[in-house]
Amino acid sequence: MLTILQTLLMVLSIAQFLVLAHFIMSWLIGFQVLNLRQPVVAQVWQGLNRVLEPLYGPIRRILPDMGGIDLSPIVVLIGIYALERLITNNMPAFI
Repeated sequence: MLTILQTLLMVLSIAQFLVLAHFIMSWLIGFQVLNLRQPVVAQVWQGLNRVLEPLYGPIRRILPDMGGIDLSPIVVLIGIYALERLITNNMPAFI
């Protein structure tokens, strides 16, 4: 059981990294540091969008419209953090 929990924590860490990478990349694209006409940048951006849209979509429907500000990555990061804390605090019960 401990191996399953450790694997789940690793998956959550990877998800956290992907959300942070998407967040930073969106700012770099917004400030025109990165150009979506470059093939590698476009592929990475589309890949991150495909992976993270199933997480962001339901949250975007629940959150109110904030103009041009998207708070769904922050909500996803808070959710990932809460799951990590929940798993690590309850891990001794499964040992």
